[in-house]
Amino acid sequence: MPHRERALVDWADFGRVRAELGAGFLRILGYFREDGDKAITAVEQAFRDRNAAALVIPAHTLKGESAQFGAWRLSAMAEQIEMTARRCVEFRESPEELIEIVVALRPCFTETMAELDREANPLVPRRPVFGRRADPRPATFGRAG
Repeated sequence: MPHRERALVDWADFGRVRAELGAGFLRILGYFREDGDKAITAVEQAFRDRNAAALVIPAHTLKGESAQFGAWRLSAMAEQIEMTARRCVEFRESPEELIEIVVALRPCFTETMAELDREANPLVPRRPVFGRRADPRPATFGRAG
């Protein structure tokens, strides 16, 4: 499936990893932010250098780490960069064809991290549980409504 058709984040996968990591979740999410930024910087530099071989490892890393958090669009973009870069190495081609996806990678990462942060922030009200609606009326604290 092309990356444009992928959901930005699969919230079921995100919830699963959040439950599995428990108290360490926010720390690991922070590592993902740091590692993702480094990987994208490396991808951007390798592309500027037209070095297909140097694209492979950071794209591969970003692909796997994104998938762990359910960030499937970002993962699919990184996978496309990785696979195309591997082909370019094999056939001794320049990775010029990746320009659009490389340019779109950082904005996708920024948008993804904003969504993950919004969902991970313990101070943000959560979405209502399926089948129950939050009462939109303000609390009356004992007054007649």
